[in-house]
Amino acid sequence: MNDEPHAFSIRRPMATASLIDETPGIPPFPVRRFSVREYRQLCESGLLSENDRVELLEGWIVPKMTHNPPHDVCVQLVHEAVSALLPEGWTIRVQSSISTHDSEPEPDLAVVKGPVRRYTDHHPTGDEIAMLVEAADTSLTRDEHKAGMYARAAVPVYWIVNLVENRIEVLSAPSPETSEYGSRTSYTADSAVPVEVGGAFLGEIPVADLLP
Repeated sequence: MNDEPHAFSIRRPMATASLIDETPGIPPFPVRRFSVREYRQLCESGLLSENDRVELLEGWIVPKMTHNPPHDVCVQLVHEAVSALLPEGWTIRVQSSISTHDSEPEPDLAVVKGPVRRYTDHHPTGDEIAMLVEAADTSLTRDEHKAGMYARAAVPVYWIVNLVENRIEVLSAPSPETSEYGSRTSYTADSAVPVEVGGAFLGEIPVADLLP
């Protein structure tokens, strides 16, 4: 699927109502994927709002995962620890959108080229992102699946903070052609995880310091 414009018009609804049906099951009829452009039109028109709590993953508009307290604590811990190591010229976005060819996910943390106002007219893309972090508990399966999406976008480093098994998976060396990361290293709670941004080694953080 490409991101070229389609014949697609939107009228603002008379009343605000959620368009998202979270009932599980297989759709009874064929469904279609949305381009990034179409997804933005839905958001800008008000057909999709912040109350819908959705994101675009590989053309599908899907509900975002709910957050439990350990998840939110983990995100804050990683934010504080990584922020302390960042040099000038980089910033951290928390649960904000990034853009790929066919998706607009909202990773828990994104280390991106700064300054903050750089992104007033667009979301960060692969060449502007140094590292993405997802805190994964009930979302573990989804966050594992996102690895292919992030590899296609050539995101250099992807952390999955696995709250189920108390470890951090660090994926690096992305291959956009194969949608895979060439390297995957697991760091347990008794080890330290290295932090690399823009190809530079910034230091190590004890994994236990990042777990709730």
